[in-house]
Amino acid sequence: MEKGNQSSVSEFILLGFSNWSGQQALLFALFLCLYLTGLLGNLLILLAIASDHHLHTPMYFFLANLSFVDLCLSSTTVPKMLLNIQTQTQSISYPACLTQMYFSIMFTNMDNFLLTVMAYDRYVAICHPLHYSTIMTQRLCASLVAVPWAIAILNPLLHTLMMAHLHFCSDNVIYHFFCDINSLLPLSCSDISLNQLMVLAVVGLLFIVPSGCILASYTRIISAVMKVPSAQGKFKAFSTCGSHLVLVILFYGAITKIYMTPISNQSTEKDLVASVIFIVVTPVLNPFIYSLRNNELKGALKKVLYQRKIFSH
Repeated sequence: MEKGNQSSVSEFILLGFSNWSGQQALLFALFLCLYLTGLLGNLLILLAIASDHHLHTPMYFFLANLSFVDLCLSSTTVPKMLLNIQTQTQSISYPACLTQMYFSIMFTNMDNFLLTVMAYDRYVAICHPLHYSTIMTQRLCASLVAVPWAIAILNPLLHTLMMAHLHFCSDNVIYHFFCDINSLLPLSCSDISLNQLMVLAVVGLLFIVPSGCILASYTRIISAVMKVPSAQGKFKAFSTCGSHLVLVILFYGAITKIYMTPISNQSTEKDLVASVIFIVVTPVLNPFIYSLRNNELKGALKKVLYQRKIFSH
């Protein structure tokens, strides 16, 4: 059952933080600082891992992929949000909106998969240290990244093609700072029941299952660490995994808040904050958490910065 007339919507209005009229300059400065910090930090991690052959190990291979994905995820939405805040024009064309939706879903899915893969990597390293090199082979590591990339590319393609077949009539106001699928669907004057079913199925399959795998991995890790006799050994193991757990909790907490609630285009401030956490904040925390608590990575970063300083002179 379709509602309204069938006039086509050519653009959408991203209200986002437009209601925060008195804090526009502060929001612009805050998000610009966070975006540039995350951009620089993730680029430095990629450069450090690529330039130091000692870091060409499974853990850093997955970390490099995570840095690349976080860099792309924030770049999919934040520049447009900054432009809207600066120019006070909240419009986005229909094709650009679907494109933004596609890439935001793709990189969010990939972030989810990489956090799961990294949890498995830490499980093998801590629970089966003597067999780590024989289990985490180059072939397995490549598969653990290639298969998720294939799923992450195809899954949002399905959502985007289904969205492209929907009709959008008069209502084109999105109460969000980017084209989120949960904010777009209620605007359609077509039957969206199949689209809603697909969203629920994807959330159930692609987020609940990986989060369960992460929980199982860390349950085994904690159990193994508690058996370590020395307090120093326990501290080292927990500090290695603690940073990963921080990102996991932030990421899945935000995802749960957004996609485990009824679909509505009327995004609340809590939805906006949750989206900011996994799109803006998490990509910033990633380089700081992994670099500041990792001596090997800190050493590689110092070498990269030292070499750049020499070449600059």
